[in-house]
Amino acid sequence: MDETYIKVKGQWMYLYRAVDSEGNTIDFYLSKSRNHKAAKRFFKKALRSFHVSKLRIITVDKNPAYPIAIEQLKKEKRIPIGTKIQRIKYLNNIVE
Repeated sequence: MDETYIKVKGQWMYLYRAVDSEGNTIDFYLSKSRNHKAAKRFFKKALRSFHVSKLRIITVDKNPAYPIAIEQLKKEKRIPIGTKIQRIKYLNNIVE
């Protein structure tokens, strides 16, 4: 999971994108904001389109919004409790 800032029809937006381990797009989301609410909306959307029997690892960058969104989704039982979260600055740059 990662986000980048892009211009869409003359307006700057954040493009959130989830990819699998091979770099294939799982889902994407455009948002005007880059905060935990936008991250949570994106995670919920991506999880609905993610067709794997068991989610094991989520790799994100150091964006402070991600841990907040992930913890909220764990409490809501949308992300399994045992799912590992990797926060590595450049590991997920396949998106960019």
